[in-house]
Amino acid sequence: MKALYFGTYDRSSPRNTQVVSCLRRAGVTVVERHREVWGRHNWSLGLGQMARMARAEGSLARRRDDDADVVVVGYPGHFDMPAAKRTARGRPVVFNPLVSLHDTLVGDRARFRHRSPAAGILRAVDNGAFRSADLVVADTEAHAAFFRQAFGLREERVGVALVGADEPLFRPGWHPPERFHVLFVGKLIPLHGLETILAAAALVPEVPFRVVGDGQLAGLLDGRPANVEHMPWIPYEELPDAYRAAGCALGIFGTGDKAARVIPNKVFQALACARPVVTADTPAARELLTDDTDAILVPPGDPEALAGAVRRLAADDALAERVARAGRETFEAHASEDVLGARWRSLLERAAASR
Repeated sequence: MKALYFGTYDRSSPRNTQVVSCLRRAGVTVVERHREVWGRHNWSLGLGQMARMARAEGSLARRRDDDADVVVVGYPGHFDMPAAKRTARGRPVVFNPLVSLHDTLVGDRARFRHRSPAAGILRAVDNGAFRSADLVVADTEAHAAFFRQAFGLREERVGVALVGADEPLFRPGWHPPERFHVLFVGKLIPLHGLETILAAAALVPEVPFRVVGDGQLAGLLDGRPANVEHMPWIPYEELPDAYRAAGCALGIFGTGDKAARVIPNKVFQALACARPVVTADTPAARELLTDDTDAILVPPGDPEALAGAVRRLAADDALAERVARAGRETFEAHASEDVLGARWRSLLERAAASR
């Protein structure tokens, strides 16, 4: 089988690198046709950006790859679907959206007002992209249910494949750290629940917290507790060492609707590194994790519960090691590249068979 991975997708996003890697591991020949438009986290919808997008779409659609069995549109390829359909010329188009643009930029991040022109554009782009795909692949069952409901998609037009982690980098290596500290890595967006993390840190002043990342809510760190260290970012290839040096790793704790539908990259990366994970108890998390077995799950937006989980792990090496080892086993069983490669290949074969 041959797949054309297509669009203006973010080449730095683990959702794209993982899909390509997993498909190749499963024996699928993957050819990439990519044009850079967005840059790192650049979600501008200005006239200049739209002009760059138009030029990119024209360039993408002019080329031909006649022997690909299926066209896969990578995240965030919502604007790429018309060009992908022209390129496919009747072959199946599989959409790997990760998110709804309107849900993310209007509902979760509040970058645009609900009734603004930009919000209307995002809603229209979402509708066109999701409804024109032969198959949409969501990252969780909770997200798949949302896509079906939001865009009126039939059951069989939405599949699920977890995000996973870059296994050559994120490898196990659990051992009790020299000094227990809590690690959070992220872009500091609303669904992460940074305010909950900082409030929890204030309740356990004896435990160091390290927050790695920058973004929309970085201003909350200006008045952070004394036990919270902030690093704006570290290179991607250094993240595994950061996880392996931590006593535990944090997932997300936001209380919004989107936070309940996702399992973020950071959770898979920590599980792959065999680090104990603490994250919010949500429908998406329950698809993969079991409280007090392979992770510690706490109510979203509850700093007292998060602080209590941190205290338990900091005080009990045996508990931390048990949770960490079970987390790695869960990763291997459900989110390894072998497992996800087979899953993605089956989804592409399903799309091809439907045509």
